[in-house]
This record gives sequence, C-alpha cells and structure tokens, in this order.
Amino acid sequence: METGKIIKVAGPVVVAEGLRGAKMYDVVQVSTQKLIGEIIELDEDLVTIQVYEETAGIGPGEPVFSTDAPLSVELGPGLITSIYDGIQRPLDIIRTNEGNFITRGVEAYGIDREKKWEFKPVIKKGDQVTSGDIIGVIQESSIIQHKIMVPYSIQGEIKEIYSGKFTVTDTIARIKETNGSIAEIKMLQKWPVRKSRPYKEKLPPIEPLITGQRVIDTFFPIAKGGTACIPGPFGSGKTVVQHQISKWCNAEIIVFIGCGERGNEMTDVLLEFPELIDPYSGKPLMERTILIANTSNMPVAAREASVYTGITIAEYYRDMGYNVALMADSTSRWAEAMREISGRLEEMPGEEGFPAYLGTRISSFYERSGRVKCLCKDNREATLSVIGAVSPPGGDLSEPVTQNTLRTVQVFWSLQDKLAYKRHFPAIDWLTSYSLYLSQLSEFYGKEISKDFIELRSKSMEILQEEAELEEIVRLVGIDALSTNERLVLETAKSIREDFLHQNAFDEVDTYTSIKKQYLILKLIILFHRQAEKAITNKGVTIDQLNALPVKAKIVRAKFIKEENLDKFREIENEIISQINAITTI
Repeated sequence: METGKIIKVAGPVVVAEGLRGAKMYDVVQVSTQKLIGEIIELDEDLVTIQVYEETAGIGPGEPVFSTDAPLSVELGPGLITSIYDGIQRPLDIIRTNEGNFITRGVEAYGIDREKKWEFKPVIKKGDQVTSGDIIGVIQESSIIQHKIMVPYSIQGEIKEIYSGKFTVTDTIARIKETNGSIAEIKMLQKWPVRKSRPYKEKLPPIEPLITGQRVIDTFFPIAKGGTACIPGPFGSGKTVVQHQISKWCNAEIIVFIGCGERGNEMTDVLLEFPELIDPYSGKPLMERTILIANTSNMPVAAREASVYTGITIAEYYRDMGYNVALMADSTSRWAEAMREISGRLEEMPGEEGFPAYLGTRISSFYERSGRVKCLCKDNREATLSVIGAVSPPGGDLSEPVTQNTLRTVQVFWSLQDKLAYKRHFPAIDWLTSYSLYLSQLSEFYGKEISKDFIELRSKSMEILQEEAELEEIVRLVGIDALSTNERLVLETAKSIREDFLHQNAFDEVDTYTSIKKQYLILKLIILFHRQAEKAITNKGVTIDQLNALPVKAKIVRAKFIKEENLDKFREIENEIISQINAITTI
C-alpha cells in the first residue's frame, strides 16, 4: 500500500504528496484515523482528495494510504431492505457496533460476509456462458429473487457449479475462459460507482410507470426507463410525491436516495416503509426497497457520492431483468456539494458559483436510466427509471440546477406552493407541467385501458386551460359576464381539480388509484360535462339545475370507490344520463 503525506487541509478537501502511482478517483485512507476519501485532482506529485468524513483535527504531516482502486460498491444478495450511508456503509450495523453516531474512520462491509444464502443453479456443467448470463438464483426477500450473473468480461465453459448454502465470498462456480484461465465465480461482485454498467442496446420506452397518482399517470406520465424531475419550493410536497411513487409504482425494485435532506424525512421513510404493504405482492414494501441515507448533517462530500452509489445498485438489479425505479431527493443538495468542493479546489466558478461541469454531471446521472437489452445471451429487457427532486432557492425555476435538469429529463412535474397553501395535493401545476412521453405511451393507453383514454385526457386539459382564461374575465368583470356554457366550463374544471387531480395520500382508498379507475373517474366528469352541454344548448337548462342533481355528489365521491367495486361506475354513468334527461323534459 503506497503512502503519502498531507500538506494541506481545507474542509473536506485534503492535498497530499508522495502518492506517485495514484490515479484519478482512486480511494485513499486519510490520516491514522483512516478516513475514506477519493482522489479528484492530480498535479505532478500532488493529489487532491475529497474526504467523505469530517476532517476536524486532521493536519499536515499525517499519512495518506492509497488503496489503488476506485470508489466501488459491493453487489450481491443482502442489498434489499438495507439502509446505507452515501458510501455504502450499512447504518444498522454501524449503529449496533458504534452507537447512534457514526464514528470517524469506521469501516463496515456493504454486504454481510457471514450470512449463508441458499444458491440454486439454473445451468449445468459444460454449458457455455457469457457476461451477464444468469447462472443461479437466491431468494433474497419474500418478494425478490436475486439472480447471480456472470461478471463483466468473463465468458467460457462452466467447469464446476455447486448448489447449497454459501456466503457471498464462497466460490459457487468455476468457468474456463476462452484464454484457458479458470475464473472463480462468487456471489459478491464490485463495481466502480462512476462507471455505468454496460448493456447491449438502449430501446425506446413503450410502457408507463404506473404510480397510482392520478395527476401523474393520466396527465403527465413517466415511462418505464424514463426520467422526471420534481422542482418546487420548500413545503410544496416534493418528498411526499416521491414517497408516494416509491410506495405504489409498478417497478419491482425501489432505490431511494436521501441526498442532503433533513433527517426527519428519512426517518419517516424508515418508519413507514416496513409497515406499508406492497399492493402488487401483499408483502411489506421494504422487501423490495434499498435506502441510501445521506442526510444534511452528514459530511458534504459523501453527498456527491451517494447518487452514484444508488444508481450503480439500481443498474445491478436492472441487469437481472427487473424494472427499477430510483428516487433522488434532492439533486439540488448534490449540486451544492459539488459547488462547495469546487470552491475549495479554487476552480473557475460558473453560473451562481456552481462548477462549469454541473450540466455534464447532471446529464450523465440521468443518462444512466433507460429501457435496455441486457448484456447476456437471452436478450432480456429491463428498465431503470430515474426521478429526481430539485429544491430551487425560493422556488426560482430559472436557477442553474433546475435548468440543467430540464434540458435532460423528459417529464417536468412543476410543484407550486400556492397550490400547497390551498391544501391541494399533489401540488403539481397542470398548466406548466409536461410529459414528452405521451405520444410514445398513447398506444399502450389505447390498447390496455380504452381507445378514448387520450381523447378524455386532452379534453380535460382543454377545459383546465379554458378555465385559466375565464378566471381572468371573472376577476375583471365578475362571473355574471359569463355565458351558461362558460360557467359550465368553470364547474367542470373545478370537478377535474377537486374530484380528480386532488388526491389524499393519507386516505386508505384515495392514496392509490389504478389506471383503470383513473379512466373511469375522468370519464364520469367528461360525460357529465358533455351531457350538460347538450342540455344547456338544446333545452336552456341552467347551471343551478345541473348543480342540484343528486348524481353530482356521487361524482365527487367516485374516487373513494374501492378497486373491487369498479362496476359501480357504470351505474353512475346511467344516472348522469337519466337525471340530465329528466330535467330537459320538464
């Protein structure tokens, strides 16, 4: 192990000399306390290190030890249900060993070396395998089957493969490679976090990531393998939206990264997720979830590493053939960590003090998402969806982090504090948000839900936009200046907002709405609007007469109809038609 010497300390940035064989992004251990750090700059004999732990008390002259390896994550069975810090140290094990506070320089394996797993081979001796091929499976949790893959760059013939109980460091197979050497395969693999895992081909997205949130799934959907950002000011509900997506989306694996957020928000996740039941399996939600917790009181440099740690783990499960959803809360804190490190490196600042490479880092992170054909013989497909929260200071969406994120992602959910103050949640603004996946997903909606799904969605958006224009007139001259048809538009828009877009995350029924039920609720609202429009035009029916109809109350309560009682929607549709027909014949 090569040893150098500290010559300068500036917060989390340490400069050392004497590490002649050092390479960019090599991991080093700083001082006799062996604080974990990463080389981020080389200048002849000098190396600049960002340290992932508090550097108080460290001074010039202390040693630096090089590991000659990049920052990597450990991949293997045991990741599911784990809670890690930004550099994949398991927080539950650290708490058991060290207490409630992380001791500086503490080391812990990312994956338990002692636990034995039941390995079941799916291939046999003599089979030819290549990188990414699945050689066996392990039941990692009651929901997830962990698939052991041939490591990258290894291919050849299976000479031996075992079955039974093994630790992650035991040899489970031997492969005779094409060059004649024997590769010993273990369940434990390592992968450098800054390098994306390879795949054969990136494919266009064709299926939505169903979240159970009506404003998202119907109005601004994200595709499986897509990217989305949730910018919004403090208190507008970014974290709650991400929690809802984590709980209810139809991805098989959830990776949640708490990057620089408040500790109480991560505590909510830790307390809530084990109690929640996954709607797809009926098992605890935590059994398909991995948490990376790097809260605001943890060292700033580890924040920068946490997003890479999370997305590398997510890519690993994607390579097994799973649909993975990654939540990053929040990428603004990640960017702030980059800005702080950049300032201490005395780099030329870009806009608002952020480093000039901010846009490149953000885009390279989101580009690791996608629907891909995995690296293997069976050409299995899988997806990795990335949803990042952005916390612009004062809600200013023109600031660099938001703008660079919007240039990369395909879905923009614009959270507005004015909606949150009105107690409208999710506080996603229907007039400024957008999804660029709509055209690609319209075939799915037409085939799987109904041919008129997109048409209903378009009609609803048209009504909401018309409402915004009419509200200007009402503010200037009053509602009496509007025609009956225009007042109907306001009433329908109110129904769309309150009975469809507004969703209670804490109500047992309303917290999740299947895509079929979303279609049926919207169909009721638009059916009432169209029938009322005909009654007003042909028979001169008034708004007061329409509002007095008993069926209006049933439309309001439609979102509380349970999923197993969707046949009730047909009854309400018939009531809408019969009750409006009744007042036109009077």
